[in-house]
Amino acid sequence: MGIPSPFVYWAQTDKSVSLKIDLRNVLKPDISVCDNNIKFAAQGVGAHGDSQYEFNLDLFSSIKPNSDGNATTVRIFDNRVEVVLQKSKPTWWPRLTAQPQKPAWLKINFDLWKSDDGHDSEEETRDVMLDYPGMYDKLQKEEMGYRKEDVKKVYLVIYNLCQLIGFVYILCVMAIRYIKLDYDSVADTYQHVGSAMKFLQLMMFLEVMHPLFGYTKGGVLVPFLQVSGRAFVLFAMIDAEPRMQTKPVVFYLFLMWSIIEVIRYPYYIMQLYKKEIYILTWLRYTMWIPLYPLGIVCEATVILRNIPYFEETQRFTIAMPNEWNFTFHMPSMLKMYLLILACPGLYFVMTHMYKLRKIKLKPKIVIKKCK
Repeated sequence: MGIPSPFVYWAQTDKSVSLKIDLRNVLKPDISVCDNNIKFAAQGVGAHGDSQYEFNLDLFSSIKPNSDGNATTVRIFDNRVEVVLQKSKPTWWPRLTAQPQKPAWLKINFDLWKSDDGHDSEEETRDVMLDYPGMYDKLQKEEMGYRKEDVKKVYLVIYNLCQLIGFVYILCVMAIRYIKLDYDSVADTYQHVGSAMKFLQLMMFLEVMHPLFGYTKGGVLVPFLQVSGRAFVLFAMIDAEPRMQTKPVVFYLFLMWSIIEVIRYPYYIMQLYKKEIYILTWLRYTMWIPLYPLGIVCEATVILRNIPYFEETQRFTIAMPNEWNFTFHMPSMLKMYLLILACPGLYFVMTHMYKLRKIKLKPKIVIKKCK
């Protein structure tokens, strides 16, 4: 029986190659490095128990030999041996070995693809997966048989897809009922899609949490204002007042909200997969120009129509005297909210979206070298 080889896990940067040799209790390994070859031999505990282990690898390209100063770094731990080799020329190797077929004991150390080298560093490391995404995906597929997706990415895709399906469902129900019943279907809109809209709206509060936990980039303020503003109109203004639920404005409000979302969520899904579909990007950063003002007009109409109802019912109003010695008049608050929504609220949202539109739809400058 021949001498067994240990499991070896490799990773690389453009300047170095790191090898993690899965052997325990190694004392004095015999390592020889020359040009494009590395030989290893040591006594240790591995997959075949306590034994002598060896391997000999012809590398894809040349490396600096042992005699060249600190070209090779060897660190011995209780449960492994780490070897860092310096490449002769800074370049990215498509594989470690000279031959396309790699031995069964040679694996890829995917954890080290996020670091510039095999050493621990207090400085912020560069994510080399972003620099060479195609090669990383290819190596991972060859190694594992499939492309391993990030858990956060899978969650965000599922969330955006579920929200998209929900709003498409609302639009389909509204459209089918309008085709069958014409304008008579408008009054019953909330009765048929109100529950679905409330569920989707509650789910949208996750979008406020995503940047807090690092799932998405950006701040918390803008999504919080948008989601909480919608929730206030939906739950406090429509769901809490049955007479408002039959008003035509609810139909138009749900229509505006749903059209916005069936454009926004597919765009987010494509961004997660780094796919750029220009027409989708254009719709995402253009359709808000008519839809956002129309949506705010519908929201303001709902609030304005609710003021007499809340004057009559005194719903959410706290009158004196009470044990807290506090008074709150809901109709007055609605009037103040209308002023905020109509002026600074609309300006803030439109300005924010306009800045994003300039960034996303700005013309790309292509510089060509003259021959």
